[in-house]
Amino acid sequence: MLLEVPTVPISPAALLHSLLELRQEITKEGEARFQEWQPKIKRSEFIPSARNLAYYLALRWRDLRAMQMALMPWGLSSLGRIESRVLPNLDAVINTLGALCRAHESLPPRPPLDAFFAGDRQLRRQTAELFGPIRGKRHVRIMVTLPTEAATDRQWSITLLRKGMNCARINCAHDDPATWEAMIEHLRAASHITGQPCKVLMDLGGPKPRIAATWPATVRVHGGDRLRLTTEICPDGGQIPQFTCSLPEILPQLEVGQRVWIDDGHIGGRIVSKDAQGVELTITHCKEGQRLKVAKGLNFPDSDLRLSPLTDSDREHLAFACRYADIIGYSYVQSAEDIALLQREVAHCGGDRADQMGIIAKIETPKAIRALPEMIIQAAGRQPFGVMIARGDLAVEIGYQRLAEMQEEILWICEAAHVPVVWATQVLENLVKKGVPSRAEITDAAMAERAECVMLNKGPYVGLAVDILDDVLARMEAHQQKKTPQLRALHSWHPYETIGRP
Repeated sequence: MLLEVPTVPISPAALLHSLLELRQEITKEGEARFQEWQPKIKRSEFIPSARNLAYYLALRWRDLRAMQMALMPWGLSSLGRIESRVLPNLDAVINTLGALCRAHESLPPRPPLDAFFAGDRQLRRQTAELFGPIRGKRHVRIMVTLPTEAATDRQWSITLLRKGMNCARINCAHDDPATWEAMIEHLRAASHITGQPCKVLMDLGGPKPRIAATWPATVRVHGGDRLRLTTEICPDGGQIPQFTCSLPEILPQLEVGQRVWIDDGHIGGRIVSKDAQGVELTITHCKEGQRLKVAKGLNFPDSDLRLSPLTDSDREHLAFACRYADIIGYSYVQSAEDIALLQREVAHCGGDRADQMGIIAKIETPKAIRALPEMIIQAAGRQPFGVMIARGDLAVEIGYQRLAEMQEEILWICEAAHVPVVWATQVLENLVKKGVPSRAEITDAAMAERAECVMLNKGPYVGLAVDILDDVLARMEAHQQKKTPQLRALHSWHPYETIGRP
């Protein structure tokens, strides 16, 4: 819906009446939702955040565009930055409108300065609790995925800490416990030498479906080809190329008409038939001659897969993480029940550390997006918690054209709950791998300032990437905080150079 620019301003009295009605409605609806949530919240400090989230959801289920535009001519357009302080922001606007029209009706009290910015301070506290303190010119943390060499070269960690790394990520899909332990030992020693604190995140692999085998060994794919996804390779099964899935229990859950994406969306197809051994699909999207490779990921965006987010290997890795790590990265989490499952496992192996162990939920599917508020309550109501926007799988699952929109909504929901967000997947990817950034990824890195942490993957130029990211984030924080422009003085030009000094 396109909104017409108003030609006649709406009176302050009419706006005041509308806002008072809106406040009454969202207070009633938000409080009802908060009362449902409250029994799940064990940390008293999270209660104001949960209530603010409940009110924010009640507010944003409404289309407020016309009201926002009507407020702008009166200099009251701040509803667009209401995430961290729903009621204080509404009350501030209501009281200003009341002063404009000399309202005699009873108004909610104007919020004191401390209450107005309480949400911002709570987000800073929650971020520090999860990622630790930060030093220097920026508030956004930098997370770096540790390469295998970090287990043998202590200088690697020293260098990265001095450049600005604040959190180290260990991908449990790679290396082994002995290597991870050496990485962490070197990192702790480097932190002591440099005086730079650094949290350790261990990222569980989760039930990621991948190609397990192909027949024939080399398969080149073209648009319109038929492929068979089967429980077991059968060379005598005809001329159609076959491949198997690392999680064969998925196949009975698939249905005709559903989409299948392969290799991060490089190959796409649709299921055209199904039998007891598997499914057959027609390729609808691919680069001509694209190779079907073992270990490449599979995505089933139309399928409501019933999979436990914790595999047997995840449970083994979790026992290690509870001993050595500060934060657990949770893959394929899709519900509050999934969060509760991890909490039970951490309580079992974490002992006294269980309530202090941080969790970062990786948002990778539409189902996870829909369940995000409930997952936040279940997790942040008990322990330090953050959300990672896992843009790789998420883009494949929801469609690339929706990624930017969903990324924004995740940021808003988390800010309303005062929960930190990790901006992840392919940040400065060309720079990390090739030493030269693309123009677009520099803009992406600048936009990442609206999150609380930015993740870099491993590569030969990751040190250079940390240098550049540190600089970009510090510059952007001077101009922008979340959705709010800071209005720092511009120094790139001077008006007197072109129009003369008055």
